[in-house]
Amino acid sequence: MMPIEERLAQNVAGEFYVTSACIDCDQCREIAPNVFRREEDISLSVVYAQPTTPADRSAAEEARVSCPTDAIQRS
Repeated sequence: MMPIEERLAQNVAGEFYVTSACIDCDQCREIAPNVFRREEDISLSVVYAQPTTPADRSAAEEARVSCPTDAIQRS
């Protein structure tokens, strides 16, 4: 688990977040497009909307466990 200090500032507040371990592989954006997007200023994925539906929460969790660098975390 990455330290919370590694959380990217561009994430919206909430339980799910992306850390600086992101390699911009696009996997999370493919799995959970309602939660993750590419932040062009830093060329990395961030959480732009916390999941509010069971389907989005499930997709966000799938993206978290599928992340090749463990960059997606939950607080």
